[in-house]
Amino acid sequence: MMKRLLNPTRLRLDWLRRSSIEVKTAPHVPVLCDTAIEYLQPVPGGTYIDMTFGAGGHTRRLLEKCPEAKVYALDRDPLAHQLALDMSESEEFKGKLIPLLGKFSDLPRLFNDHGLAKNSVDGMLFDFGCSSMQFDEAVRGFSISKDGPLDMRMDGGHSGGVTAADVLANVEEGDLVKILRIYGEEKAAKKIARGLIDARNGLFKIETTKQLADVIENIMNGGTRKDKLRRPAHSATKTFQAIRIFVNNELNEINYGMVLANEILRVDGRLVTITFHSLEDTIVKRHINGNVLAGAANALPLKYSSHYAIDEPDMLESLTKKSWKQLHRHVIVPDADEVARNTRSRSAKLRAAVKTN
Repeated sequence: MMKRLLNPTRLRLDWLRRSSIEVKTAPHVPVLCDTAIEYLQPVPGGTYIDMTFGAGGHTRRLLEKCPEAKVYALDRDPLAHQLALDMSESEEFKGKLIPLLGKFSDLPRLFNDHGLAKNSVDGMLFDFGCSSMQFDEAVRGFSISKDGPLDMRMDGGHSGGVTAADVLANVEEGDLVKILRIYGEEKAAKKIARGLIDARNGLFKIETTKQLADVIENIMNGGTRKDKLRRPAHSATKTFQAIRIFVNNELNEINYGMVLANEILRVDGRLVTITFHSLEDTIVKRHINGNVLAGAANALPLKYSSHYAIDEPDMLESLTKKSWKQLHRHVIVPDADEVARNTRSRSAKLRAAVKTN
């Protein structure tokens, strides 16, 4: 059993107490908000699911545009869930907003609890990745620039699970290389993994975000790096991303969320997704394009996939059948004005599709 480095109950209570105050003074800024609601096209009496409620910016805009709609607001983060509860009790949104606490994979259970049926929802919105609230809270352990306990659990420990510190204290070197290479797209995965294991073998416990960032900076000899957009980046950025994705099982959750969208939306129902890095966007794009094998996004792009060797008609149909029609020709990104107002929107990509069958 992995060793618990922190007291999760005490940490969770302290974090919720502090966060509930800070969010009121510095709310999360929703990305591509107007564009997302425009593509959802909410209608009076329609039922919608905000799969990543966060601070509620997208849900608020949807209900402001269409007050007669109903929104189910899902989030695994207890703080976001509390914000949804508070919003649902306000006079403006009472009876229009139903908060749900859980991951994407919890939605079938939550659906049953609320008596909802498959193929009954008019629209679903995903805003993947961490919210600004999570990055801005040092105690959550997501940020390189804010020193705090190395946690990284999106649900703050609500459902248990291992922390990032737990992973680094127990992972085998070979597995760590895979985590960094696959989830962080880190070219120096072997070098960083070797250095982190050496630090652990030297009895140096990595328990805070600053410790992890400093160790990786030393491993990489303090060299400057640039991200895919040629912006200066900390040498630990990809490692933080990789460990966060692993701790929260993010890519599997995204894939399952896309499968659920196909089951839950009615025909002509609308799907809107906002992604922030290529791993997320690839899963979404391949589901929309019908490039799915056994319920998962195909590891290969369509141009490298061939189904000509398959003799069974039913299997061939299932592999080539598309359930979505994309509503725009090219991926949608924030304009210069939005990026200037909210720098965290600069890597966002929006895709919208309508369910066809």
